Amino acid sequence: MDFEFIKQFYPMYVDAGILTLKLAFLGIVLSIIIGAFCTAARYFNVKFALPFIDAYIELSRNTPLLIQLFFLYYALPKIGISMSGFTCAVVGLAFLGGSYMAESFRLGYESVRRSQIEAGMSIGLSKSQILYHVVSPQAFAVSLPSVSANIIFLLKETSIVSIVALADLVYVAKDIIGLYYMTDEALFMLVVSYLAIILPISLGLTWLEKRIARARG
Repeated sequence: MDFEFIKQFYPMYVDAGILTLKLAFLGIVLSIIIGAFCTAARYFNVKFALPFIDAYIELSRNTPLLIQLFFLYYALPKIGISMSGFTCAVVGLAFLGGSYMAESFRLGYESVRRSQIEAGMSIGLSKSQILYHVVSPQAFAVSLPSVSANIIFLLKETSIVSIVALADLVYVAKDIIGLYYMTDEALFMLVVSYLAIILPISLGLTWLEKRIARARG
């Protein structure tokens, strides 16, 4: 293991890690928004939207992110819709993550007892007030472990975005291996970089889950 080589090239991984974090943050935030929208439409029984939501979830969950990115980056320009590699990556992550978040939120909302919703209605709360004050806090606590798993999943999925010409961590590792044939060093820096990003987030989410579980207990 050539640590002088690692010292020389690790700044490239730092820059790539920052790009990865930006992609992941935007993709995760958008996926949570999409998931919340799908769950709200189901809760309020927006009939015209339900078939589209079901179709979106099935399409998103049953196609790989790799294929989705290929479609966004290479197919859409054929019909006049062009996006940068960064935008394609964010849209792809949000499209994939939104369906998983929607299912996580759905399970959380379904865990809330019907009697609590009826109790809210009996004291004059509107459906929106019941959603905000009664259902959402309990649903969030139940769905948090699944949402946390989705966040980690999306962070890992950023390893695919190099196919749309983004200089992420995997792109940099492959570039260094191709130019210098320093495979061990490049892969070592890649593993350390992903650990530095994912491990603190995973530990933070685990701490949050335990804290909420203690509060509920």
